[in-house]
Formats: sequence, structure tokens, C-alpha cells
Amino acid sequence: MSIVGGTTTRLLIRASDDPPLDTPRLPAREAAERELSKPMYHENDPNLLERALSRLGEWIGRLFDAASGAAPGGPLGLTLVVLIVVALCAALWWRLGTPGRRPTTTGTLFDDSPRSAAQHRTTAEAHAAAHRWTEAVQERMRAIVRSLEERALLDPRPGRTADEAAAEAGRTLPGHADRLRTAAREFDDVTYGGRTADKPTYLRLRELDTDLERAKPHLSTVAGGTAQ
Repeated sequence: MSIVGGTTTRLLIRASDDPPLDTPRLPAREAAERELSKPMYHENDPNLLERALSRLGEWIGRLFDAASGAAPGGPLGLTLVVLIVVALCAALWWRLGTPGRRPTTTGTLFDDSPRSAAQHRTTAEAHAAAHRWTEAVQERMRAIVRSLEERALLDPRPGRTADEAAAEAGRTLPGHADRLRTAAREFDDVTYGGRTADKPTYLRLRELDTDLERAKPHLSTVAGGTAQ
């Protein structure tokens, strides 16, 4: 029994001296990578678009955090700054019209089919009734100028612009010069500047048309400077 026991003890000692079984590091890593590259492990992975959007969101978040730290008042201050910038851009868009369309005041006031002031007024009212305010403003401005021509307060002249008509009429009717210039500018804005007219603009021109019908010319100038 002692011999057997001694033999067993020697065998155990010899077995403990053997180096442990170990897989080399590089082949093990390659085996793990091959295993993880199988499609079954990537069925729920985000696609390319989702990854790109995620990266973009992270970038915007970092940018917002950096700007918040630099802006007075932190995130709230940055939000107010953004709202102010948006409001300024909207105001410029409304005032200057659609980008890409350059305002001009060189267009003529009338087309090639002359009509009376009464006809222009009738057309303007029809557009206004249909809420076509841009066309209504255009026709009412034409009615104003045509009426001044019919009363000999302006000499009929082909190719006249709204600005020219307002400037000439303002010398004959100085009490209405400012309103005439404003009316001409509004006509140019909606006709050549890409803006859209509204009801208040049309009502101002209609009121000006009515007032001009009752207005008396300046005694020293009539029809472009003729002395009376």
C-alpha cells in the first residue's frame, strides 16, 4: 500500500509540474473575430444611414454643448440668440422678397392695352373681392395714375414707371407726395420684387385714389410744371 501510495504521490507531483494547456493569443483572437463576424450576430445592427444620422446627432449635440457654454445664459441664452437670428432672416425675406429675384423699378406701369381709370378700378375691385390682393394693388395704382392723366394733372406718357408718376404727381399735389411715393414703392414691391400684397395695402391705395379725386392741384404747377 505504501508503494502504491508512493507511486501515486510521485505521479501527482509529476503532473503538477507539466505546463498548463494554453491556446496562443493571436489564433484565439482570430477565432473570436471569425465567430463574431457571422451574420447571426449582426441581424439587429443599425444600417449605414442610421449610423450616419447617429454620428450627425452626436456632432450637433457636441456643437450645441460647446455653444451653450460660450453663450451668455447657457442653453437658454443660445436659444434666444437663435430665435432672434431666425426673426431677422424672416424680416429680411419679407422685405426683400424671394431670394434670386432682384427688385427693379424699371418696369412700365401700363401694358399695351390702354384702359380708363374707371376700368382699372373695376378690375381692382374684382380682384379684391376674390382676395387677389397683389393684382388688386397693381390695378388700383394704375387707376390712380390714369385718373391723374385724365384730369390733366399728368401728361400721358408711354413707358412711365410708378416711381416717375409718383414724383411728377407729387409736385402737382404736394400734400399727397409722401403717400404717392409709398404707393409707388408698394406697386414695385409686389410687381417686380417678389412680394405678396395684403388687404391693408390695397385699402391704403383705394383710400389714396379716393382722396386724390377730391384733391385740388397746386396753383403754381399743373401737368408737369405749366404755370397758371
